[in-house]
Amino acid sequence: MCDHHHHEHKQDSKEVIKISAAVVVMLIAIFSGLTGVSRLLIFLAAYLIAGGKILVTAFKNILRGEIFDENFLMCAATLGAMAIGEYPEAVMVMVLYRLGEYFQDKAVEKSRKSITELMDIRPDHANVEENGEIVTKSPDKVKINDIIIVKAGEKIPLDGTVTEGKAVVDTSALTGESVPQEITAGDTALSGCINTNGLIKIRVTKEFTESTVSKILELVEHANSKKAKTENFITKFAHYYTPVVVFGALLLAIIPPLLTGDDFNIWIERALTFLVISCPCALVISVPLGFFAGIGGASRNGILIKGSNYLELLSKPDSVVFDKTGTLTKGSFNVTKIVPLNDFTKEEVLELTAFAENFSNHPIALSIKKAYGKVIPPDIIKDVEEIAGNGVSANVKGFNILAGNSKLMGKFNINYKTADEAGTIIYTAKDKQLMGYIVISDEIKSDSKAAISELKKVANNVVMLTGDNEKTALAVGKELGIEKVYAQLLPADKVEKLEELIQNKEKNKNVIFAGDGINDAPVLARADIGIAMGALGSDAAIEAADVVIMDDKPSKIPAAVKIAQKTMAIVKQNIIFAIGIKILFLILGAFGHMTMWGAVFADVGVTLLAVLNSLRALSNKKPPA
Repeated sequence: MCDHHHHEHKQDSKEVIKISAAVVVMLIAIFSGLTGVSRLLIFLAAYLIAGGKILVTAFKNILRGEIFDENFLMCAATLGAMAIGEYPEAVMVMVLYRLGEYFQDKAVEKSRKSITELMDIRPDHANVEENGEIVTKSPDKVKINDIIIVKAGEKIPLDGTVTEGKAVVDTSALTGESVPQEITAGDTALSGCINTNGLIKIRVTKEFTESTVSKILELVEHANSKKAKTENFITKFAHYYTPVVVFGALLLAIIPPLLTGDDFNIWIERALTFLVISCPCALVISVPLGFFAGIGGASRNGILIKGSNYLELLSKPDSVVFDKTGTLTKGSFNVTKIVPLNDFTKEEVLELTAFAENFSNHPIALSIKKAYGKVIPPDIIKDVEEIAGNGVSANVKGFNILAGNSKLMGKFNINYKTADEAGTIIYTAKDKQLMGYIVISDEIKSDSKAAISELKKVANNVVMLTGDNEKTALAVGKELGIEKVYAQLLPADKVEKLEELIQNKEKNKNVIFAGDGINDAPVLARADIGIAMGALGSDAAIEAADVVIMDDKPSKIPAAVKIAQKTMAIVKQNIIFAIGIKILFLILGAFGHMTMWGAVFADVGVTLLAVLNSLRALSNKKPPA
C-alpha cells in the first residue's frame, strides 16, 4: 500500500517539475532578448518539455487509427501556432493543458481513493491454527474447515462459523451501518467485518475467492464495465464531433481569407484557437466520473450498484415491487397473541403447546419454545407423532395434547371455531377439549413503513407479491400503506405478475423488484432492476441482482433511487454546461474575439468545474437509520 502511495507521490512531483521547467524555459526565451534561431530553439525546448508527452500520445494514437482525439487537437493547434511564429502561445497552451490534466487526475484520484478507502476490506492475513500453533498465512492459502483465530482489532479474513469465543463485530465496511453486532459460537462470521473486542475461533466455510469480501470487491471493480446509455452517447458524440471540428477549423482557415482578401495569418490563428476551444475534455472526463462517483456514494451507504447502466435505470422508477417475507418483514416468526378458551389460562396454553412441540425444529415450533422461554423436561413427553402438514400429537404428563392447524382439529373431531386472525394459527387441545390458540406472525421491519411512503413520492406504484395467505398479506399491506397486494403466489406466478407490470409501465420508466434473493432469483433477473436485500453471505442474491443492499433495510431502496437521481442530474448538468460553454466560445473564437490563451483557460476551466461537480455525487448523505 505504502509503495503505491510513494509511486503516486513520485509521479505527482515529476509532473509539477516538468510543468514548472517549461514555464521557466519559456520565460527565459521571452526575457533573454535573443532573436532568430536561438529564440526559436529555446521556445522549442520549452514546448517539448511541456508537450512532448502529448505529441507522443497523439502519434501513437494515429498509428492505431484513433486520429481525432484531444491530444491530436492540442498538437494540431500548437504546432500551427509555432508555424506562424506564435511561440509563447504554443508553449502556454501545452502548459495549461498539462496543468488542467494534472488537476483532473487529482480529482479522479480523490474519487477513486474514497471508493477504495470505503472498500478497504481486503484482509491482509489470516491466523491459522495448525497443531496447536498459530501460523500466519495469506487468506487465499487457507482451506475450508481450517480453524482461524481473529483477535480484537483484526479484520475477519474469510467467511465461516464461530466455534469458540464471543466478539462484537463492526460490519460498517459491508453494510454502511455503524451498529455493531455480537457473534458467538454457532454464528456466521463474515469476511470484511472487524472484530472490535474478544478473541474468536472460526471454522472456515468458504475459500477466499468465494468469500463475501471477494464477491464485493469483484463487484466494485467491475462496476465500470457496464456503461449507461448516456456514457455511450458521450463516446459516440466525441467520435463524430472531433472530425467535424477539425474540418470546420480547416474551412475557417481557408474560406474567409479567399472571400474577403484578409491576411491568411489572421484566419489561421483563429482556426487554431477554434481547435483548442473545441477539445471535448469536459464531457469525456466528467460524465464517466459522475457515474463512478455516484456508484461510490451509494456503496458508502451499503448499496452496491453493479454498473452505471443500472444507476441510470434506477433513477426512473415506474413500479417498485416487493417480496414480503424477509424483505418487508423480518422472516422470523414470533408469538404475537395467545387466546385461551374453555377456562384455560394463557400460561397453560403456551406451556402445553411448547411441551408438545419440544422435539420439532420447524420455525413455528421454535417460535413457540422461544416464547415459553423455560427449560422443558423431556422425560414427561412421550408418544410424539408428527402429522405432516397438520401438526403434532403427544402425551404430556399423561394427557393427550394436540397442537396444529385447523386440519388437525378436524381430523380428531375437536369442537373448534376458525379464528379470524392475520398470521399463522396453532390450535391446542387437551384430551379432545380445545384449550385455545396461539397466533404466530412474522414481524414487520422497523423501517418498512417509512421506505414505502418515501417510494410513493418517487414511483408511480408500490406493489407487494407474496406466497403467504391473503389475510396475512392484506394485513401487512394495510399496515404499510401498500394498496396493490397479490397473495398466495408461487415463484412462477410472481414472474407472471411482474411481466404484467412491465407491459403496463410508463414509457422510459422501469420496474424495480426487491427480494431477499433466496427464492427470488427468477424475478430478480426478469425485472428491469433487481434489488437483493440483506445479501450479506447470500451468493444467489449477489449473482442474480443488479443492485445489492448489504444490510436488511428497505429504507435503502428509496435512498438508492435518490442517489441515482442526484447522479443523473449532475451528469445532465455537466453535459448542458460543457456543450453550452463550448458553443459560445467556438463562436467567439471563429470571429476573433478569443485569444488562444483564453481558449485554453476556457477549456481547462470548464473541465475542472465539471469534474468538481461530478465529485458531488460522492458525498451522498446517509439515509436516516
